[in-house]
Amino acid sequence: MKGDRVEIVVDAGDTTRTYEMVASRAGRRVETAVRRGVVEVSEVTRNGTVVRTARFMATRVLALVEQPVPRDDASERAGTAE
Repeated sequence: MKGDRVEIVVDAGDTTRTYEMVASRAGRRVETAVRRGVVEVSEVTRNGTVVRTARFMATRVLALVEQPVPRDDASERAGTAE
């Protein structure tokens, strides 16, 4: 969903660096995966095509913060009675 965001904080020796991956268009989402010592953050379209990918060594990643866009779900409000 447009606006989904993941922040990655990486140890860069004497300092830390922060990277950000954002779903740039409507219908796209950001997915994370950890495989074989590598953290992969990808922007993916609706049909599953990867648009771009960022890869980091898992031993260097200090924080991985996923910040999804708040979704307005009408079905949750429909079930509540006032």
